[in-house]
Amino acid sequence: MQQTLQQLPLTLAYIGADLVAIGILVGALYIPRHGRRDLVAAYIGVNVGVLAVTLLLSSSSHVGAGLGLGLFGVLSIIRLRSSSLAQGEVAYFFAALALGLLGGIQSHLLVVSILMVLILAALWVGDHPGLMRYNRNQTVTLDRAIPNENDVVLELERLLGAQVRSVDLKNLDLVNDITIVDVHYKLRSQSRASMPPAQQDVLLPSQQHEALLPQQQSPPQQQSESAY
Repeated sequence: MQQTLQQLPLTLAYIGADLVAIGILVGALYIPRHGRRDLVAAYIGVNVGVLAVTLLLSSSSHVGAGLGLGLFGVLSIIRLRSSSLAQGEVAYFFAALALGLLGGIQSHLLVVSILMVLILAALWVGDHPGLMRYNRNQTVTLDRAIPNENDVVLELERLLGAQVRSVDLKNLDLVNDITIVDVHYKLRSQSRASMPPAQQDVLLPSQQHEALLPQQQSPPQQQSESAY
C-alpha cells in the first residue's frame, strides 16, 4: 500500500500525459478534419479503457505483459469487425489504442512522451488536407459493359473530368450491361467537371449571336404588318 502511494504521483503523470495526447488527437486532429461524433466517443472510451486496464496489469506482479498485448489485439479485432471504417479512421483508432497502451506501461516518462508526440506527428502529417489533396478514390458503376480496360479509362476520364491513375475492374456484367470499377484518379484544377453550374451554362459568342438574331429581325416584321 505504501509503495502504491509513493508511485501515485508518477502514475498521475502518465495519466495526464495520455489525456493530453488523446485530447490533441481527437480535439485538434480528428474533429476539424473528420468530425464523426460517434467515433469521437469511441476513441476516447477505448483510449481511457486501455489506459486503465494497462495500468492495473503493469502494477500487478502476477500478470505478464503478454496479456496486455493480447488485450490490444482483442480490442482491435472487436472494434474493426463491429462496423466498416475508412482507412483514415482506422489509423485514428489504432493511435488511440497505442496512446492508452503507452500511458499504462509506465516506462520512462520521457520516452513515453516522445513516443506519444511521434504518434501525433505521424497522424498530423499523414492525414494533412494538403497532402495529395487532388487525389480521390471511389467505386463507379457504369451503365454499360466495357470489357476493354483502356475504354474504361477513357470513359471514366470523360465522366469524372479527371486524370485516372489506376482502375480495378470489380464486376463486368454482360447480361445487365453494367461495369463496376474501383478507380483512383487525380482532379484537374481547370476541369469542366469542377466548374460551377453557372459557368458551365455560359454560351459561346457565336451561340449568343444566334440567340439574339431572331430578336433583331422581329421589328421589321412588325413594321411591315402595320403598313398594310
